[in-house]
Amino acid sequence: MKYSLDRNAHSFLDPRTKLLLLFTSSVFVVGNAGEKQMVVFYWILVFLPVLLLFAEREWKTGFAAIMIYVGSYLAGLALQHDLTALESALALMLYIITKILPTVILARYIVKSTKVSEFLAAMHRMHVSDKITIPVSVIFRFFPTVVEESKAINDAMRMRGVEFGAKKAAEAVEYRMVPLIASCSIIGEELSAAAMTRGLEVGKKRSCIWKIKFKFQDWIVTVFCLVCFIRWGIGWFYK
Repeated sequence: MKYSLDRNAHSFLDPRTKLLLLFTSSVFVVGNAGEKQMVVFYWILVFLPVLLLFAEREWKTGFAAIMIYVGSYLAGLALQHDLTALESALALMLYIITKILPTVILARYIVKSTKVSEFLAAMHRMHVSDKITIPVSVIFRFFPTVVEESKAINDAMRMRGVEFGAKKAAEAVEYRMVPLIASCSIIGEELSAAAMTRGLEVGKKRSCIWKIKFKFQDWIVTVFCLVCFIRWGIGWFYK
């Protein structure tokens, strides 16, 4: 069988651009830096992760994120004055969702669309130490693998008639959590062995099949992130 590999087949954004965008979203969406003077940039950062999901053809997840965010935002606006203790707790929960959800969606996009080898190549271009890149690259593979293992365990338990219910709730949790914990231990060992096989612990320069370079959209997102910080810095200086 003939096998060919497109060395230029990457996701929509470069891994370095994704990390810069994630840091920018953490500062201005989760941290709410700049407040009123950053309103336009804030809303762009809120909906940009959804556009990136659409670029990767994650239509279902993108529309679900929009519905959850808009619903939480409108419900939070409805709870403004003369709140009871329960309504105050609900308003706080809705506020946290509107602040954290865009960055969570962006982090999901990064993990879903970034290959481990591509991420390592980008980090080496930035001269980042292996003490940082290796644990992060293991995380990139660990969580998706755990999610797949959890789905397989749930399917196996469902085939055996072990469902979540009033009578079998404790049994269902036990039959799912114990295999999942055991699988996590095995997955960790397998990822460590894979890292050693690929020479990640050698400490020397390694080759990579991926061609990492900035594209037009990477420059646009990078300039946007820099403008966000410049605008925030100017506003803070003249405050």
